[in-house]
Amino acid sequence: LAILTIILYSYCSKIEKNTDPIIGIWIEDISSTASITSNNGDRTEWIFNDVYLGRYHEIKEGQIILKTDFEWSQKDGTYTITYRGLEDKSNDIVVIKNTTNGTLLQQKDGNMLAIRE
Repeated sequence: LAILTIILYSYCSKIEKNTDPIIGIWIEDISSTASITSNNGDRTEWIFNDVYLGRYHEIKEGQIILKTDFEWSQKDGTYTITYRGLEDKSNDIVVIKNTTNGTLLQQKDGNMLAIRE
């Protein structure tokens, strides 16, 4: 009975690993690679985690000037990013595009939001 309890517990407690391609760090496209790698660079970044949450940062001269959490969801290859605590920032709706310049988050209007870091 004890062995059966252990087997059932371990089977039920397994958490599926989320391997969605959006998981990771994405940054606002900055035309100069030197700007991206500079500690004093200005950038915007989205950090997506595997539990459908993330952190949004706006960085100016190496200092975080704005940060907030966000939730993300995916349906049929379209991602919705919902920001918490920023009433003036609307949701972003994006798709992932693979290009010769890298992997991009493209907004529904065709503009690029971010590139995978």
